[in-house]
Amino acid sequence: MSSISKYFSGLFIGIGSLLGGMAVTWKELWTKKVTQQYPENRDTLVISDRFRCELTMPHDENNEHACTACGICEMNCPNGTITVNSKMIETEDGKKKKILDTYVWDLGMCTFCNLCVLTCPSSAIKFDNNYENAVFTRSKLVHQLNHEGSKLREKKKEVKPVVPVAPVKAETPTVEIKAPVATPEVKAETPSAEVKAPVATPEAKAETPIAAVLAAVKESKAGAAEPKVAPKAPATEAETTEN
Repeated sequence: MSSISKYFSGLFIGIGSLLGGMAVTWKELWTKKVTQQYPENRDTLVISDRFRCELTMPHDENNEHACTACGICEMNCPNGTITVNSKMIETEDGKKKKILDTYVWDLGMCTFCNLCVLTCPSSAIKFDNNYENAVFTRSKLVHQLNHEGSKLREKKKEVKPVVPVAPVKAETPTVEIKAPVATPEVKAETPSAEVKAPVATPEAKAETPIAAVLAAVKESKAGAAEPKVAPKAPATEAETTEN
Protein backbone atom coordinates (compact mmCIF):
# COMPACT_ATOMS: atom_id res chain seq x y z
CA MET A 1 0.00 0.00 0.00
CA SER A 2 2.84 2.38 0.73
CA SER A 3 4.29 2.12 -2.77
CA ILE A 4 0.86 2.78 -4.35
CA SER A 5 0.31 5.87 -2.18
CA LYS A 6 3.71 7.23 -3.11
CA TYR A 7 2.95 6.66 -6.77
CA PHE A 8 -0.33 8.61 -6.72
CA SER A 9 1.07 11.41 -4.53
CA GLY A 10 3.94 11.92 -6.97
CA LEU A 11 1.48 11.85 -9.89
CA PHE A 12 -0.72 14.56 -8.36
CA ILE A 13 2.32 16.72 -7.52
CA GLY A 14 3.51 16.48 -11.14
CA ILE A 15 0.07 17.42 -12.48
CA GLY A 16 -0.06 20.42 -10.09
CA SER A 17 3.32 21.73 -11.22
CA LEU A 18 2.29 21.26 -14.88
CA LEU A 19 -0.88 23.27 -14.34
CA GLY A 20 1.11 26.02 -12.57
CA GLY A 21 3.51 26.30 -15.49
CA MET A 22 0.66 26.39 -18.01
CA ALA A 23 -0.99 29.18 -15.98
CA VAL A 24 2.15 31.32 -16.19
CA THR A 25 2.42 30.63 -19.92
CA TRP A 26 -1.23 31.56 -20.50
CA LYS A 27 -0.76 34.79 -18.49
CA GLU A 28 2.34 35.85 -20.44
CA LEU A 29 0.54 35.09 -23.72
CA TRP A 30 -1.71 38.12 -23.25
CA THR A 31 0.81 40.58 -21.73
CA LYS A 32 2.57 43.33 -23.71
CA LYS A 33 5.60 42.10 -25.62
CA VAL A 34 9.06 43.49 -24.61
CA THR A 35 11.17 41.85 -27.32
CA GLN A 36 13.57 44.32 -28.94
CA GLN A 37 13.56 44.27 -32.72
CA TYR A 38 17.29 44.76 -33.15
CA PRO A 39 18.87 46.07 -35.39
CA GLU A 40 15.80 47.74 -36.82
CA ASN A 41 15.21 49.80 -33.66
CA ARG A 42 18.73 51.27 -33.23
CA ASP A 43 17.39 54.81 -33.14
CA THR A 44 14.91 54.12 -30.36
CA LEU A 45 16.78 51.43 -28.44
CA VAL A 46 17.41 52.40 -24.81
CA ILE A 47 20.24 50.71 -22.92
CA SER A 48 20.36 50.87 -19.14
CA ASP A 49 23.17 52.86 -17.57
CA ARG A 50 24.04 49.87 -15.38
CA PHE A 51 24.64 47.67 -18.41
CA ARG A 52 28.37 46.73 -18.52
CA CYS A 53 29.74 46.08 -21.97
CA GLU A 54 32.95 48.02 -22.71
CA LEU A 55 35.72 49.16 -20.37
CA THR A 56 36.87 52.71 -21.07
CA MET A 57 39.35 55.23 -19.66
CA PRO A 58 37.90 58.77 -19.75
CA HIS A 59 40.17 61.56 -21.05
CA ASP A 60 39.52 65.30 -20.73
CA GLU A 61 39.92 67.99 -23.36
CA ASN A 62 43.67 68.21 -22.60
CA ASN A 63 44.14 64.48 -23.37
CA GLU A 64 44.78 63.75 -19.69
CA HIS A 65 43.60 60.76 -17.67
CA ALA A 66 43.57 59.82 -13.98
CA CYS A 67 45.41 56.48 -14.13
CA THR A 68 48.54 56.34 -11.95
CA ALA A 69 49.66 52.88 -13.18
CA CYS A 70 49.30 51.42 -9.68
CA GLY A 71 48.27 47.99 -11.09
CA ILE A 72 45.45 47.32 -8.60
CA CYS A 73 42.95 46.63 -11.38
CA GLU A 74 45.35 44.16 -12.97
CA MET A 75 45.80 42.30 -9.69
CA ASN A 76 42.04 42.05 -9.03
CA CYS A 77 41.05 40.86 -12.51
CA PRO A 78 40.06 37.15 -12.23
CA ASN A 79 40.81 36.31 -15.90
CA GLY A 80 43.92 38.42 -16.45
CA THR A 81 42.30 40.56 -19.12
CA ILE A 82 44.08 43.78 -18.03
CA THR A 83 47.77 44.51 -18.61
CA VAL A 84 49.22 47.72 -17.16
CA ASN A 85 52.64 48.76 -18.51
CA SER A 86 54.43 51.61 -16.74
CA LYS A 87 57.69 53.51 -17.17
CA MET A 88 59.90 55.75 -15.03
CA ILE A 89 60.53 59.38 -15.89
CA GLU A 90 62.47 62.19 -14.25
CA THR A 91 60.55 65.26 -13.19
CA GLU A 92 61.71 68.87 -13.27
CA ASP A 93 62.71 68.59 -9.61
CA GLY A 94 65.10 65.74 -10.42
CA LYS A 95 62.88 63.07 -8.84
CA LYS A 96 61.89 59.80 -10.50
CA LYS A 97 58.19 59.15 -11.06
CA LYS A 98 56.26 56.16 -12.42
CA ILE A 99 53.69 56.94 -15.11
CA LEU A 100 51.41 54.90 -17.39
CA ASP A 101 52.85 53.70 -20.68
CA THR A 102 50.10 51.42 -22.09
CA TYR A 103 46.81 50.13 -20.65
CA VAL A 104 45.69 47.00 -22.54
CA TRP A 105 42.26 45.35 -22.07
CA ASP A 106 41.09 42.09 -23.74
CA LEU A 107 37.35 42.23 -24.37
CA GLY A 108 37.17 38.58 -25.48
CA MET A 109 38.34 37.28 -22.07
CA CYS A 110 36.50 39.78 -19.84
CA THR A 111 33.71 38.51 -17.57
CA PHE A 112 32.38 42.06 -16.88
CA CYS A 113 32.55 41.50 -13.13
CA ASN A 114 33.32 45.21 -12.52
CA LEU A 115 36.00 44.43 -9.91
CA CYS A 116 38.55 46.58 -11.72
CA VAL A 117 36.29 49.61 -11.58
CA LEU A 118 35.36 49.09 -7.92
CA THR A 119 38.97 48.70 -6.76
CA CYS A 120 40.48 51.59 -8.75
CA PRO A 121 41.63 54.19 -6.17
CA SER A 122 41.59 57.12 -8.62
CA SER A 123 38.37 56.23 -10.55
CA ALA A 124 40.34 56.18 -13.81
CA ILE A 125 38.26 53.51 -15.60
CA LYS A 126 34.56 52.76 -15.99
CA PHE A 127 32.22 50.48 -17.95
CA ASP A 128 30.32 51.98 -20.87
CA ASN A 129 27.08 50.58 -22.34
CA ASN A 130 28.33 50.41 -25.93
CA TYR A 131 27.04 46.95 -26.87
CA GLU A 132 28.06 46.80 -30.55
CA ASN A 133 31.50 45.15 -30.31
CA ALA A 134 31.09 42.23 -32.76
CA VAL A 135 34.18 41.65 -34.92
CA PHE A 136 35.43 38.94 -37.25
CA THR A 137 38.91 38.47 -35.75
CA ARG A 138 39.86 38.00 -32.12
CA SER A 139 42.82 40.36 -32.38
CA LYS A 140 40.43 43.30 -32.72
CA LEU A 141 39.01 42.55 -29.27
CA VAL A 142 42.25 43.74 -27.63
CA HIS A 143 41.99 47.48 -26.91
CA GLN A 144 44.48 50.04 -25.65
CA LEU A 145 42.50 52.31 -23.37
CA ASN A 146 44.95 55.21 -22.97
CA HIS A 147 45.20 57.54 -25.96
CA GLU A 148 48.41 58.30 -27.82
CA GLY A 149 50.32 61.14 -26.18
CA SER A 150 48.07 61.22 -23.14
CA LYS A 151 49.46 61.99 -19.70
CA LEU A 152 48.46 61.91 -16.07
CA ARG A 153 46.12 64.62 -14.88
CA GLU A 154 47.86 66.55 -12.13
CA LYS A 155 45.79 67.18 -9.06
CA LYS A 156 45.28 70.85 -8.42
CA LYS A 157 45.77 72.06 -4.92
CA GLU A 158 42.54 73.29 -3.52
CA VAL A 159 42.80 76.80 -2.17
CA LYS A 160 40.46 77.24 0.70
CA PRO A 161 38.61 80.54 0.57
CA VAL A 162 39.36 82.92 3.36
CA VAL A 163 36.25 83.44 5.40
CA PRO A 164 36.11 87.00 6.77
CA VAL A 165 35.81 87.00 10.49
CA ALA A 166 33.14 89.31 11.79
CA PRO A 167 34.42 91.71 14.47
CA VAL A 168 33.37 90.68 17.91
CA LYS A 169 31.53 93.39 19.74
CA ALA A 170 32.49 93.76 23.35
CA GLU A 171 29.45 93.39 25.48
CA THR A 172 29.22 96.15 28.05
CA PRO A 173 28.03 94.86 31.41
CA THR A 174 24.73 96.24 32.49
CA VAL A 175 24.98 98.09 35.79
CA GLU A 176 21.87 98.38 37.88
CA ILE A 177 21.50 101.88 39.28
CA LYS A 178 19.60 101.90 42.50
CA ALA A 179 17.84 104.96 43.87
CA PRO A 180 19.82 106.60 46.68
CA VAL A 181 18.46 105.95 50.14
CA ALA A 182 18.15 109.03 52.35
CA THR A 183 20.24 108.50 55.48
CA PRO A 184 20.04 110.82 58.54
CA GLU A 185 23.00 113.16 58.87
CA VAL A 186 25.13 112.48 61.94
CA LYS A 187 27.02 115.49 63.23
CA ALA A 188 30.28 114.63 64.91
CA GLU A 189 30.79 116.64 68.10
CA THR A 190 34.40 117.87 68.28
CA PRO A 191 35.72 118.94 71.72
CA SER A 192 36.58 122.63 71.99
CA ALA A 193 40.28 123.05 72.82
CA GLU A 194 41.91 126.35 73.67
CA VAL A 195 44.63 127.12 71.24
CA LYS A 196 47.23 129.56 72.52
CA ALA A 197 49.21 131.60 70.08
CA PRO A 198 52.90 130.81 70.18
CA VAL A 199 55.12 133.47 71.76
CA ALA A 200 57.97 134.47 69.57
CA THR A 201 61.26 134.33 71.57
CA PRO A 202 64.32 135.85 70.10
CA GLU A 203 66.92 133.27 69.34
CA ALA A 204 70.22 134.13 71.02
CA LYS A 205 73.05 133.10 68.89
CA ALA A 206 76.51 133.45 70.36
CA GLU A 207 78.52 135.07 67.67
CA THR A 208 82.27 134.96 68.40
CA PRO A 209 84.45 137.04 66.16
CA ILE A 210 87.24 135.32 64.26
CA ALA A 211 89.87 137.70 65.65
CA ALA A 212 89.06 136.75 69.21
CA VAL A 213 89.38 133.07 68.35
CA LEU A 214 92.79 133.60 66.77
CA ALA A 215 94.01 135.61 69.75
CA ALA A 216 92.96 132.88 72.15
CA VAL A 217 94.80 130.28 70.09
CA LYS A 218 98.02 132.39 70.12
CA GLU A 219 97.85 132.89 73.88
CA SER A 220 97.49 129.17 74.49
CA LYS A 221 100.52 128.46 72.34
CA ALA A 222 102.63 131.15 74.15
CA GLY A 223 101.71 129.84 77.55
CA ALA A 224 102.78 126.37 76.66
CA ALA A 225 106.19 127.61 75.39
CA GLU A 226 107.17 129.75 78.48
CA PRO A 227 108.71 127.81 81.50
CA LYS A 228 106.81 127.97 84.68
CA VAL A 229 108.59 129.82 87.62
CA ALA A 230 107.74 128.74 91.10
CA PRO A 231 106.40 131.60 93.19
CA LYS A 232 108.63 132.88 95.94
CA ALA A 233 107.69 132.37 99.58
CA PRO A 234 107.00 135.50 101.59
CA ALA A 235 109.85 136.71 103.86
CA THR A 236 109.60 136.05 107.59
CA GLU A 237 109.72 138.71 110.31
CA ALA A 238 113.23 137.67 111.46
CA GLU A 239 114.71 138.22 108.08
CA THR A 240 113.16 141.57 107.84
CA THR A 241 114.50 142.73 111.22
CA GLU A 242 118.02 141.68 110.42
CA ASN A 243 117.93 143.64 107.33
